[in-house]
Amino acid sequence: MNTIMRRRHRYWLLLLCYVLTSLTPAQTWSDSLHGVLSGIATRYQLAGMSVAVVKHDSVVFARGYGLADIGRSIAMTDSSIYRIASISKTITALAVMKLYEQGAFGLDDDVSTALGFTLRNPAFPSQPVTYRRLLSHTSSLRDGTGYNAFLSATYANASIPALSELLVSGGASFSSDMWSATRGSASAYFAYANINFGVLGTLVERLSGKRFDVFCREQILAPLGLDASFNVHDLRNMNNVAVLYRYPGGVWTAQADDFGGVKPTPRDLSGYALGTNGLIFGPQGGLRVSARGLATIMRLLANGGTVNGVRILRDTTVARMLTTNWTYSGSNGDPYYGIFNAYACGISPTTALIQGQALIGHPGEAYGLISDMYAAANGSYGIVFLTNGSKTSYALGSYSGWYRVEEEVYTAAYQIGVLLSTTSVCDPGVPTGMRLEPNYPNPFNPTTRIRWSIEQEGRVRLSVVDLLGHEVAVLADRESGAGEYLEEWDAAGVPSGIYITRLQVSGRDGRTMSVSRTMTLVR
Repeated sequence: MNTIMRRRHRYWLLLLCYVLTSLTPAQTWSDSLHGVLSGIATRYQLAGMSVAVVKHDSVVFARGYGLADIGRSIAMTDSSIYRIASISKTITALAVMKLYEQGAFGLDDDVSTALGFTLRNPAFPSQPVTYRRLLSHTSSLRDGTGYNAFLSATYANASIPALSELLVSGGASFSSDMWSATRGSASAYFAYANINFGVLGTLVERLSGKRFDVFCREQILAPLGLDASFNVHDLRNMNNVAVLYRYPGGVWTAQADDFGGVKPTPRDLSGYALGTNGLIFGPQGGLRVSARGLATIMRLLANGGTVNGVRILRDTTVARMLTTNWTYSGSNGDPYYGIFNAYACGISPTTALIQGQALIGHPGEAYGLISDMYAAANGSYGIVFLTNGSKTSYALGSYSGWYRVEEEVYTAAYQIGVLLSTTSVCDPGVPTGMRLEPNYPNPFNPTTRIRWSIEQEGRVRLSVVDLLGHEVAVLADRESGAGEYLEEWDAAGVPSGIYITRLQVSGRDGRTMSVSRTMTLVR
């Protein structure tokens, strides 16, 4: 291990020790994470949110914040069910890979064989569209001007239109910008488009002989024991469904899933021809599932297709699903603000969300919701974040293409829920002869009070450091006699975030003792 790596390793050990030694039996690392996340939910004025942290195949943290249904004052929990938007694509990809594993097709097969009509970019009629191209958004399909109207008709019309009407030249809903005019599927140019997964949902029906929602429930969701579905009527408890909100004109306004605890009238699907338009069940964004449910799916992927003794896919199939099909070179695709610099099959690797950490997962956004499911590429941990809306527009991230609230949740969950939950790094016991009380208030803005005491006189230094180890304030640096003391920190001008209060006492015997606590500054 070289000198730089040794220093970094030592820094993390010291940081872990600083925080762990601050935790009394009444204040565990999970309490600390809970306080930080509560502060984030307050600062960003979220309607509600749920966060789950997985470590070594166990859910080590799962909490809900705020409200799932504002009108009925129903609290959000870790088991509240959200319509998760584009993370749904990962579950659709699991369904597709299930059929791949059964030998229904090859990833580089022309999908037209199973689809029931010829799917071709009119500008490149000799280039077949394959399963791999659809799964990795490199098919040359686009969400053109015809897409939204067609989707609305799919969801609302009594007569459900066939997908061919949107994608084949001459179709009733066809618009030429549903396809790239300059790049065919053979170019493998990445352009994120929901329609790819509408086609894949339709292919699941064609290949399995079952409706898309039924296949996913029977083959993936029910075996995992999840109260989750692409069909709201499958859910066991409608009071558990989170309403999705925006805040126009200073009023919380429901955008989706405002069911009031009652299942909507079932849609008459007796006239639907199986395998003609899988968009009806939302394979691109319509799955409803909880943070705990997504944590189970993360564990499934991390464990090579099995979780809690239930095998959904072979490990070789999962490995193929997670293998990158496209990597951004600077000119071979649209990286979507840097969120997608690479893409596999319905899932994307990244090192941008938590700086320096290799993750694989997927984001989502719709109707005021934002959602994220990302796990370490080596399978050692994972984090799920879901929110059903904010009073303010989501601020752009400070270092990535994600929103700032996503950056803060993932950074906190990683630094506390992943790193600090390892209690074997150092002895977490508090030294005898000294005491550092929790600051009050916490979270705070901009001032907080810190009470500390020592049993014998000594040289005392009470300081505040950030999570990178930089000292940002010194509250006491003096000789002090035995007794109890109170300091106040005015953090005006200091950025919001997690900080560590560190009390060091050097006695006449030459020993130096140290104890620390975490606190949260909320702007």
